[in-house]
Amino acid sequence: MIALLIVSFLSATCLATPEEDFRAANELYEAREYSKAIDLYLRILDQGEESPALYFNLGNAYFKNGDLGHAILYYLRARRLDPADNDIVSNLEFARSFTRVQMAGVQINPIKSFLESAVEPYRLNTLAWISSLAFVLLFCLLILRFGVGLRNSALRAGIITTLVLLLVFSFVTSFKYRHDYLTSRAVLVAEDCPVRTGPSEQSDIELEAAPGLVVEILSESGDYFNVLFQNKRRGWIRKELIAVV
Repeated sequence: MIALLIVSFLSATCLATPEEDFRAANELYEAREYSKAIDLYLRILDQGEESPALYFNLGNAYFKNGDLGHAILYYLRARRLDPADNDIVSNLEFARSFTRVQMAGVQINPIKSFLESAVEPYRLNTLAWISSLAFVLLFCLLILRFGVGLRNSALRAGIITTLVLLLVFSFVTSFKYRHDYLTSRAVLVAEDCPVRTGPSEQSDIELEAAPGLVVEILSESGDYFNVLFQNKRRGWIRKELIAVV
C-alpha cells in the first residue's frame, strides 16, 4: 500500500499543468512540429480547459498543418469567446478564403447582415450587462418621476432616452443570443463531403462540398444532419464529416 501511494504521488507530481502544456505546445508550434503541437493543445482541451488563446493557437496549428476545416472550426470557437480580437477575426477570414468551394449565389439579407456586423464585436455578457444597467437606470428615473414627483424636461428626456436604449440593447442582446447560441452551426472538416438529398447512402448526391464551409444544422436523422448552406441550399451530410461549433 505504501509503495502504491508513493507511485501515485510521483505520477501526480510528474503530470504537467495546463499552463506548462500550453507553453510546450507553443514551443512545438514555433519549431514547426504542428502535429505534435495539435496533440498537446487537444490534451489541454481534454482536461476541461478552454480560452480564446488556446483555440486560436490550435486553429493556427491546424492551418499550418494543412487542415483547413479544423482551423476554421477553432477560429470560430475562439471568436465566440473573444469576438473583439482582431487577430482571430483576421485569421478566420484569411483561412476561409482558401475554401476550394465557394458558395455561389449567396442571398444577403441587408437587415440581418447589418445586425450581425453590429453585434459581432461584442460578447453576449457585455450586451446583457448594458441592457441590465439601462433597466436599472430607467427604474430609478421612473421613481424620481412618479414616486418623488419631480417634473422637468431633463427628467422626461432622460426617461425617453433610457427607454429607447433599453429597447435597442434588449433587442440586440436577444439577436446575439439567437444567432450565436440558439442557432446550431457546424464546419465541414472532412476532405470528401458529399451532401445528399436524403439521410441515407442510397440518396442521390446533391453537391460535393469542401472542408471549411460553415453550415447551419436544421435537424438530424440517424447518422445524418440536415444542413443549410449560406446560399440557402439544403442537404443531408454524415455527422462524422462535420464538427459543431
